[in-house]
Amino acid sequence: MRYDEPGREPSPEPSSGIPASVLENVFDDPAHGEPGRDRFGVHVVWELLLLAGLGLLTYLLWAEDPAALRGDGLRSLLLDVVVLGLLALAAGLTLRTAAVNLAVGPVAVAAALHVAEQGDRGVSAAAGPALLVAALGGLALALVVVVLHVPGWAASLAAAAGVIVYIQRRSAAVLPQGDYDPERAALYLFVGFAAVAVLGGLFGSVRAVRRVVGRFRPVVDPARRRGAVAAVVTTGALVGSTVLAALAGMLVASRDIAPVAPNPGLDWTVLAVGLALLAGTSAFGRRGGVFGTLLAVCLVTVLLAYARARGWTVSRWAVGAAAIGVGLLVTRLVETYGRPATGAAEPVFSGDGRFGVGWTAPSADPVGDWPPAVPRRSPESPVDPWRDPGWESGPRRWDGGDR
Repeated sequence: MRYDEPGREPSPEPSSGIPASVLENVFDDPAHGEPGRDRFGVHVVWELLLLAGLGLLTYLLWAEDPAALRGDGLRSLLLDVVVLGLLALAAGLTLRTAAVNLAVGPVAVAAALHVAEQGDRGVSAAAGPALLVAALGGLALALVVVVLHVPGWAASLAAAAGVIVYIQRRSAAVLPQGDYDPERAALYLFVGFAAVAVLGGLFGSVRAVRRVVGRFRPVVDPARRRGAVAAVVTTGALVGSTVLAALAGMLVASRDIAPVAPNPGLDWTVLAVGLALLAGTSAFGRRGGVFGTLLAVCLVTVLLAYARARGWTVSRWAVGAAAIGVGLLVTRLVETYGRPATGAAEPVFSGDGRFGVGWTAPSADPVGDWPPAVPRRSPESPVDPWRDPGWESGPRRWDGGDR
């Protein structure tokens, strides 16, 4: 029963008739979600498989080249993990928001060229302008995506083309000019990357955080805007991914192991997106695991190190394509087995907006016509069927009856 209070407006309810306060607790997406909460069992199983694969490849690398897992070889391997990890975080962050940034590879190469040229001026003088330009470029990309409400992959592909024009202005490789060697702090950089990846996955597993991060993911017509919260979150993700890609390029330029070639960098984009998908992040956005990014990056890094130890020539294009292929299969598994269970806690709605979760009222048995129709007299029996023949002539129990 409802009571109308003067001066109090009823809370707005969606077209389904469910109160908004209840939608917040029942649905992952209050506007158009499925009843129930996402399941994480599929992420646990997949991350255990990644861990098993990483253990096997680490053993094979140890058997082939033990020096790769100790001393300078280990520090170089850890720094490779950090570089690939930053790119995977950049791609995975925008994948979670359903607005993937395909410009991460070219941005990393452009930042590496800039730092390699300006490294003799000091780390801060070389890195500061690069990070500022990356942040402003990410903001411009985000404004195009959220204001025009267009797919992130299309807008970022155009941005990647613009960055490639900047890269192609250089005709020769650039030798790093700085004296900073990040391999001396490789262990600390690896711990920092691992902490960011795992903590980000943990926060992403919280229902409220996951709902906000994946708000840009379309649920009905993709042309429908998803609101101001989705726009702000997507903007932050695109800016953050561009900055992370620039940091990865700076580390590449600071290692002083080879000149920085003016390549377009799209192979780095393919590898980064493949790592994010391989980690268990859904290509549709919102859903993802906890340890997947760390495990996937370590797995691919050890695989590349094992290939070098065996003398194999492996292209980043090939590894990235294989990672995307496997990652798309993982996306199908995540979307199939990570969605709310069918028939679990599904709300039952009534016409007046009331509902129940997990139960339905039993339907009443069918009843006959009401009021009952008066029986018709048959020609053979002219007696009134409503009249009991013995009503007046029969014995009355209340006055003795047998007297």
